[in-house]
Amino acid sequence: MFNIGIIGCGHWGPNHIRNFNSLKDSRVLMCADLEKRRLAAIKDSFGNVEVTNDYFDILKNKEINAVIIATPTKTHYTITKESLGYNKDVLCEKPLATSVAEAEELVRLAKRKKRILMVGHVFMYNAGIQKLKEYVDKGTLGKIYYVCAKRTNLGPIRNDVNAVWDLASHDISIFLYLLNSQPLEVSACGEVFLHEEHEALEDIAFISLRYPKKILGNIHVSWLDPRKIREITIVGDKKMAVWDDLNVTEPIKLYDKGVMREPYYDSFDEFRLIPKEGDITIPRLPFSEPLKNQAIHFLECIRERKSPISDGNNGLAVVKTLNAVITSLKKMGK
Repeated sequence: MFNIGIIGCGHWGPNHIRNFNSLKDSRVLMCADLEKRRLAAIKDSFGNVEVTNDYFDILKNKEINAVIIATPTKTHYTITKESLGYNKDVLCEKPLATSVAEAEELVRLAKRKKRILMVGHVFMYNAGIQKLKEYVDKGTLGKIYYVCAKRTNLGPIRNDVNAVWDLASHDISIFLYLLNSQPLEVSACGEVFLHEEHEALEDIAFISLRYPKKILGNIHVSWLDPRKIREITIVGDKKMAVWDDLNVTEPIKLYDKGVMREPYYDSFDEFRLIPKEGDITIPRLPFSEPLKNQAIHFLECIRERKSPISDGNNGLAVVKTLNAVITSLKKMGK
């Protein structure tokens, strides 16, 4: 039985408690938060969980094997470093840190302490994204031309980080997972409309990425869009695939579409590119909660002492790309 401590009881904390308590080989012993009302809500929902407003009570508890860090982004580095220092295995919500140097330090510390360091890039544990990964790895789509992501809604609007850190981190981690590579170049433009007193809190951003093998990527994130969209399109030279996270019954559609060249032509005037229209396939996907899948994988890594799919190095790669995006925003798209 693995004893778990949860640090941060805001949006994600209670969901982590619910999932880890539902698994037969783990239980949440303690949770910490600065707000008394959140701790009171935890006691009402999970009576057996001990609560505290000092997360060091969790770190000093020798019965606790691992901690889940679900606090604001700016605190991730410090609390993760302290948790590793107390020899706890760590699952930290995304992003791992806000600077490359901090993320690198955490990776080194986890290695030195021989601790599991996992980052909560939860979409890597989504059945739809895993299906896209299967299509890419098996060559179902052929040569990949580009990947395009759109993540928009009217809110929820955060005051601690901009829309890039909040939203684009998901799609950057998904692109890294699907393509198994980091971008070679990043260009981004965005604007601050709601937080005019904070120049670094962009509400919208358009991000262009260039990956190895001439693969292009594009990400659009916004807190100011009339429609909630969570969608990724992958275009290959054989087939194309679309993932719609909001379509709970048919999240993946595989399009047998592409462009063909006429096999024979006598002159340039006769050269044509012909669109190919084929069937649309909707694969059956098992229903599963990504956050629970992530929890199961974390426990498996603790038990077997193996590196997670979204390990510290994976989190570091995402932070590197995020920092490149922020740099480009500051330089007006350079």
